[in-house]
Amino acid sequence: MKKTLALLASTSLISVGSAAFAVDLEVTHWWTSGGEAAAVGEFARLFNETTDHTWVDGAIAGSGGTARPIMIGRITGGDPMGATQFNHGRQAEELVEAGLMLDLTDLAEAEGWLDFVNPTSLLDSCTLDGRIYCVPINIHSWQWLWLSHKAYEDVGLPVPTNWDEFVAAAPALEEAGKIPLAVGQQPWQSTGAFGVMSIALAGTDAWKAVHIDQNAEVAAGPDYARVFEAAAQARGFAARSNVQDWNQATNMVITGQAGGQIMGDWAQGEFQVAGLVAGEDYSCLPGLGVNEIISTGGDAFYFPKVNDPEVEAAQLELASLMISKEAQVAFNLKKGSLPVRGDIDLTAANDCMQKGLEILATGNILPDANQTFSPDTQGQIEDLMVEFWNDPNFSAEDAQRQYAEIIARAD
Repeated sequence: MKKTLALLASTSLISVGSAAFAVDLEVTHWWTSGGEAAAVGEFARLFNETTDHTWVDGAIAGSGGTARPIMIGRITGGDPMGATQFNHGRQAEELVEAGLMLDLTDLAEAEGWLDFVNPTSLLDSCTLDGRIYCVPINIHSWQWLWLSHKAYEDVGLPVPTNWDEFVAAAPALEEAGKIPLAVGQQPWQSTGAFGVMSIALAGTDAWKAVHIDQNAEVAAGPDYARVFEAAAQARGFAARSNVQDWNQATNMVITGQAGGQIMGDWAQGEFQVAGLVAGEDYSCLPGLGVNEIISTGGDAFYFPKVNDPEVEAAQLELASLMISKEAQVAFNLKKGSLPVRGDIDLTAANDCMQKGLEILATGNILPDANQTFSPDTQGQIEDLMVEFWNDPNFSAEDAQRQYAEIIARAD
């Protein structure tokens, strides 16, 4: 008999300590790369080992942009899964407003989530009208430049320590037949890279003015002109990066075919699966080595409402497990992300993860774009970035002008 999680043991609000029936709980997500599969496998293992229920994996190949419409369509179409992944932010807002998501407030209060979730903005992203509708599971930051030691050793150059050094080394890599910057063709990758350059090169004040205050004048000004000029450079560096998926681009860095990749810390999972060691085989530069900061994006799980008390009990058990100390350590060490709990020991984390933890401890953090802009505004920016990154004749000036127009009408 598997040990069942004793949730809300001392409360009379909900009793989920021992469900009467075992449940096969379908969990949908878009984690299919090697590192991602290893990480989500930790959740599945713990759920299967410590409860009477069974994790039914519902992985959807492709990015979140591919998976989310499928997930939303099932929920609104009356075929909900037991649990589903979304990013921190407003992606599930309309589903919550429509009353389609399970309210987790009683569970969160009984377990004291507010006491240990760090930063508290992660719970804010799960909260609507004072009620909590999701469990945050990690902090993923886009703010990283990953560098291949092999690529630079092959051309006889030291590994760059900041963006300017990376730019200066690019011609030598190109002459040696290597790709300076690996970028996959999925739209969110170029959008994310632009976001990293915005924070690193325009600075946090300018970024906040655009993303939080929605100041179109700043978006059209000199700080962002520098960002668009850098993005045009990066577009040239990535011109021969003919891969589709982000993890294929990461593999180019792993194998020394490319000098670097601007990608979130989930790339660490791929380096680990490949057996590479942080600080020896690859380097990581938070904030492009210019502005050491991390964004507090990441993932959360929502639990669609079902008319079945046994399934609901299993959903609550999974929610509790995902935010437990054991699961937070096991999952995030494999994923390369930071835990949402501020009360666990991560001395086993590698050098890059330790850098992220140190930055988090200093409070040098910003929200993720998904937490500031609506999905519609994000989609408009993504469409612009796709056109800009794929057309070398699309000038930085024209792209900036169109970007400022999007910010002027952002919601």
